[in-house]
Amino acid sequence: MKRVVITGMGTINALGHNVADTLASMAEGRCGIGDLEFRDVDRLSIRIGGQVRGFEAEGRFNRQQMSLYDRFTQFTLTAAKEAIDQSGLEFHGELSQKSGVVLGTAGGGVSTWDDNYRSVYEDGKNRVHPFVVPKLMNNAAASHVSMEHNLKGPSFTVSTACASSNHAMAQAFQMVRTGMAPVMVSGGSESMLCFGGVKAWEGLRVMSRDACRPFSANRNGMVQGEGAGVFVFEEYDHARARGADILCEVAGFAMSSDAADIVMPSKQGAARAISGALQDARVNPEQVGYINAHGTGTAANDKTECAAVADVFGPHADNLMISSTKSMHGHLIGGTGAVELLACIMALRDGVIAPTISYEEPDPECALDVVPNEARTANVSVALSNAFAFGGLNAVLALRKV
Repeated sequence: MKRVVITGMGTINALGHNVADTLASMAEGRCGIGDLEFRDVDRLSIRIGGQVRGFEAEGRFNRQQMSLYDRFTQFTLTAAKEAIDQSGLEFHGELSQKSGVVLGTAGGGVSTWDDNYRSVYEDGKNRVHPFVVPKLMNNAAASHVSMEHNLKGPSFTVSTACASSNHAMAQAFQMVRTGMAPVMVSGGSESMLCFGGVKAWEGLRVMSRDACRPFSANRNGMVQGEGAGVFVFEEYDHARARGADILCEVAGFAMSSDAADIVMPSKQGAARAISGALQDARVNPEQVGYINAHGTGTAANDKTECAAVADVFGPHADNLMISSTKSMHGHLIGGTGAVELLACIMALRDGVIAPTISYEEPDPECALDVVPNEARTANVSVALSNAFAFGGLNAVLALRKV
């Protein structure tokens, strides 16, 4: 098995249009959640979200590209360019032939679905644009990244609800670790903040009307976000040979299925994924200093996740720092694990632990160190990123400082 490292990262989300701004916002504990701005928002009962503001697609992409790029694809291409630019890689020859892209998304082109349903059912039109299907398909972003950067190796999309990004990055990690590819571009994106996207989530009755407060006793639900996170996963010796700036090592991963309920999480399923990631990374529980929690701000998730962490780590759970950055950027659904991986890299590389903001009241059932409201400095050598999805699908990544 080969060692795998991350040599590039890119993002766009409610906290920033790039990595530097996003990490600065996380360190400041800034809230990117605010009033939603789009057509018919007044018909919604949920009117807040982690919306990407000030993003002008028209200035980045030409008319032909705009006819093919849904908003989730636009976000992905923006983040991928930043990540690949930082890595310093150019994909030609054999490197191009073997390198690929694996991305996660839950909904794909939700805005395109929404716009065209309106066109047909509300406006009464009988024709849609001929590129609607290639624009809305879940693999659109992965395909366009492969074309834009000449990635001719294994390329596909993973769709496992809120664990999509972590599952995608786990697949990319495994491909590099086993020698299938020297480099994989991986992460995820989502853009569900349109009328239909929010209306669908309203039906679940798990949404907050005012704020995302993970682990706080007075939490009242999750808040949707949007954006993308993309990373360059590279074989360690390949990165060293070319003098790359190594951001961290991807040490292990694990996946599990609750096989129990379509929406209610399972402590046992989450715990199996957490302990499995530790075993795969060959690290002891005591070596872990920080966990970026799934931390949605719902009672079901928060209590179950804290119980799973307590079971896996035992007495060491009291020494762990665990925070949910969803309190700042919202829940990016299929893209959430990718943006949250940035917080893990910041902890390992910069020694800065992103806080859980909007925390107001301790919850006895979430009695862990949730880094409330203010960032913290700490020396962390191993970090975990948790993702637990509807359908009972769990994916946990373990990262190590290099």
